[in-house]
Amino acid sequence: MNVDQLKKYREEAYNHLTLELLPFWESRCVDKENGGYITHFDNNGNDSGEDEKSLIAQTRTVFTFSSAHRAGYGQGRYAAIAKHGVDFLISKMWDTENGGFYWLMDRKGNIKIDEKIVYGLSFAIYSLSEYTLATGDPIGLEYAEKTFELLQVYGADTYYGGYFEMFTRNWELKGEGSAGGDRKTLDAHMHLMEAFTTLYEASGKQVHRRKLNEIIQLLINKIMHPVYGTGIPQFWADWTVAPQIKFDIIWGWDRFSEDGSKSSAEDNTSYGHNVEFAWLLMHALDICGISYDDYNSQLLQSFDHAIDHGIDWEFGGVYVEGSHAGAVYDREKEFWQQAEVLIGMLDAYRIYGDVKYLKAYDSTHRFVFDKMIHHKVGEWLPLLTRQGEPIWKHMSHSWKVNYHSVRSMVQSIIRLDKLLSNA
Repeated sequence: MNVDQLKKYREEAYNHLTLELLPFWESRCVDKENGGYITHFDNNGNDSGEDEKSLIAQTRTVFTFSSAHRAGYGQGRYAAIAKHGVDFLISKMWDTENGGFYWLMDRKGNIKIDEKIVYGLSFAIYSLSEYTLATGDPIGLEYAEKTFELLQVYGADTYYGGYFEMFTRNWELKGEGSAGGDRKTLDAHMHLMEAFTTLYEASGKQVHRRKLNEIIQLLINKIMHPVYGTGIPQFWADWTVAPQIKFDIIWGWDRFSEDGSKSSAEDNTSYGHNVEFAWLLMHALDICGISYDDYNSQLLQSFDHAIDHGIDWEFGGVYVEGSHAGAVYDREKEFWQQAEVLIGMLDAYRIYGDVKYLKAYDSTHRFVFDKMIHHKVGEWLPLLTRQGEPIWKHMSHSWKVNYHSVRSMVQSIIRLDKLLSNA
């Protein structure tokens, strides 16, 4: 282990986080007039004007400032910014009649889409639990638990396991096909694992631990490929593999054809999701006090598939996706995959000690800091070519906000500090 190199990684990450990334958001996102956060910024960091406040962007920004405060940044300012977002979530986005958070509001807090989408509700649980852990304010945990309980009543599939994901305002399951009522996804269930981990950490309640363990087993035994240990994106209700389609409300619309289908729809996996799943699983096991021993096979498959097929050893960074067996389909570089691989490869190196993981971290770190970060403005570019030329140039919109970039830096610094302390 090269201690000087680890110190250099940490210095770059710390300087970016404290001098660029967090100041970018602190100086721009608080909507003092209407409450909540402004989350749409162009390449120069200017408000791009979209009249929307999404559940995803609002909750993720609550998480960002809560977690930054919890990690010791901001001298109390970030706790106040987090509370500002929590107040908007509860006063404007919570459905007082049916329970749950609406999917989309306009900037003033009027409802634009009133549906209950489990992907978004998972981030409500995650961010509100983190807010209580960070600040001690019980209101976050109160609404996190309310959301969790609604999922158990309306969302849980008590026959096949897991959760249905797309509901109307009054919790009626939506229809088939692009409405999403007949599908289950890796994405939502992985984020529910993340959410239940933080909920259990905040509450200490046995029911939250039990549901967390249930979803861990489901992810490993149903959602991960039985041979390769890689994540399968979409399923029918009975957990048979479904062709990946575009939902009416979903991330990734740009990756689909006009008719909503996708090439290699039944054989694709995301390198970023696989590594993110692995480090989130390790964190869940840590919170539950469970040894990694029984999970090492899955963890190593998740990490090593990305090492073997997803890392671009020529130009740096990690590709978007490929087949379970290894063929790369999409060699572009998207922001969030890079962010999750940074955390995951540090965890893999810290636990398993194989230098290949540190090399993968180095490849991704250099690509991010040399190509993806718009240092003059402070945030990350969303999508680059394989070689690192910008394809999309905005700094933020509802799906590309601060959660991946800030969390990546906060968590990378924590892991680098652990490595340095043991050097």
